[in-house]
This record gives sequence, structure tokens and C-alpha cells, in this order.
Amino acid sequence: MFGLGPTELIIIAVIVILIFGAKRLPDIGKGLGGAIKEFKNVKKELSPEKSSEEGSAKETDPPKAEKEPTLESKVADKVIEQVPGIKQAMDVKKKAETVKNLLK
Repeated sequence: MFGLGPTELIIIAVIVILIFGAKRLPDIGKGLGGAIKEFKNVKKELSPEKSSEEGSAKETDPPKAEKEPTLESKVADKVIEQVPGIKQAMDVKKKAETVKNLLK
């Protein structure tokens, strides 16, 4: 596993426990597990779309402009949905941009 032996893993575990504390480790693990699960869900959502597009769009069809959201935009949307402070900040930013565009 990445060239790490049991001694190195134990040292890393002790350092992590000292830094974060034993009470916060389950929360950190839960957060990491949720993030990994979310990335897998996004990957599953993208896989069928790409395979169906490749099957329907042969070489005769010109490549489409990027109408579908990218992986980065999907992840960003999930983060915005889950964190209320970011959602409010993005709403304020959008309102400011609309006002700026109206003033031009």
C-alpha cells in the first residue's frame, strides 16, 4: 500500500489522533465517506449519459457544444445545495451580476 509498512501507518494514525482528537475522528470519517459516495453517484450519473451519447452520436453528427453540465459543475451544485452559507453567497453574487449587467 504505497510502500508504507505497519510502523509508518501506526505513526500516521497516532499523529492524526493527536491532531484531531479521538472524538472528531468518526465525524471526519463520516464526512470523507459521504464525499466518496457523492463522487461515485456523480460518476454513475455521467457514465450512462456518455455511453448513450456515444451510441446515438456516430461520426456523422458534429460534436455538440457543452450543453450538459460538467463533472465540476455538478459537484459544485451539490456543494452549493448542501452548504447554506455558500448558497446564500452565490445568490447575492448572481443578483449583483444582474444589477451590473442592467447598469451597462
